[in-house]
Amino acid sequence: MSFRSYLLVLFMLALTGCDDLDPSSEDKRPPVDETTIGASVGQIAPDYSLFDTLGNPVTMSAELTGASGIVMYYTMWCPICDSHMSHMRSQIIPDFPNVKFFIIDYVSGTVELSREAQLSNGYADLTVLVDNTQEVLTLYQATMGTTVVIDGAGTVRMNEDYKDGTKLAGTLASLP
Repeated sequence: MSFRSYLLVLFMLALTGCDDLDPSSEDKRPPVDETTIGASVGQIAPDYSLFDTLGNPVTMSAELTGASGIVMYYTMWCPICDSHMSHMRSQIIPDFPNVKFFIIDYVSGTVELSREAQLSNGYADLTVLVDNTQEVLTLYQATMGTTVVIDGAGTVRMNEDYKDGTKLAGTLASLP
């Protein structure tokens, strides 16, 4: 068998593993029970308390008081996270003064190391929360770049990876 034929067979085998070569944009996840606590859109957001990089305790439910909502962005301080946070800082945050934005550092390990990462990356103007046990990361089923929006009533309105900010801005604009 020639190399070209071998590649063709390999390609055809790969295609046979695809069950839908024309996917729709329909969300096929099962509906969530909006009376339960969870990280899915429509559920009641799990409450949490973390320390910020200045050592102050921050509790989600308390932060929602008087706010239209909160945004949590999970960072590893990598170049991708930097581009997301820079975009958020310049293009999203100024348009939503009644929304509180939190950067959640789940990789640095301590308040002190997280503060160093915050300052060395140029984010002294944003509130960084330290999730050194990754408890909140787990609660919200998050990973690097996950962006969670919780409305003022405590309901999850968005929980997905940051892309270009369009979905985040649209979700924030729809908050009461």
